[in-house]
Amino acid sequence: MRRRRQVAAFILAGGASSRMRRDKGLLDLGGVPLIVHTARVIEPLVACVTVVGAPRRYAAMGLRAIPDHDAAGHGSKGTRRGPLAGIATALAATRLPWNLIVACDLPYLSVAWLDWLLSRAVRSRGEVVIPRSGRGLEPLAAVYRRECGAAIDSALVRGARKVTDVIEELRMDVVDRSEWRGIDPRGLVLKNMNTPRDYDAARKWWNVERLRERHPLEKPRQARKQKSRFVVL
Repeated sequence: MRRRRQVAAFILAGGASSRMRRDKGLLDLGGVPLIVHTARVIEPLVACVTVVGAPRRYAAMGLRAIPDHDAAGHGSKGTRRGPLAGIATALAATRLPWNLIVACDLPYLSVAWLDWLLSRAVRSRGEVVIPRSGRGLEPLAAVYRRECGAAIDSALVRGARKVTDVIEELRMDVVDRSEWRGIDPRGLVLKNMNTPRDYDAARKWWNVERLRERHPLEKPRQARKQKSRFVVL
């Protein structure tokens, strides 16, 4: 595992969480808000981690945040533009050539899987390196070149809303699950958390993982956690 100085990371946290009826990023997993856990997993692998969401909400947790906005400058005030605008916001803010963009509701993300994805991405000639799971393309756990921002802005101006429609206009490097099955044998890494039932399942999984962390063989993982800049209130 190594830090890639040419990669920035952005966690999208601007969703409505309508089915969960609570802010998914702030849900507790083992005493840690999910968004803090996600930042801790990502931080050792990239140059910087930024949340795209309300800065006041996340600053006290030690998370750098920028407001989600209509990066294209169009649309009525207060209109929800969805994750596509979040991606545009991230790519407008970045100064680095590669950008990992993930949703805030991925409780099963692992350092090993992200390390593999970033290694794959920085060697790619594509504009976006995007995983494909059993559910299809996964644009909210993908790596984008900074230059993708112009095409996404143009799509927003045209009224586009679906991320998958827009990325088809980009030069995609699709990675299938068969390429990372050895890292994620249970197929959980890209499973998101949309409903209270999903949250219950994630908590049960997390409790099992916490028990494994206490085993002496897992001490390196504990050391990484202690070095984190992010705080839990």
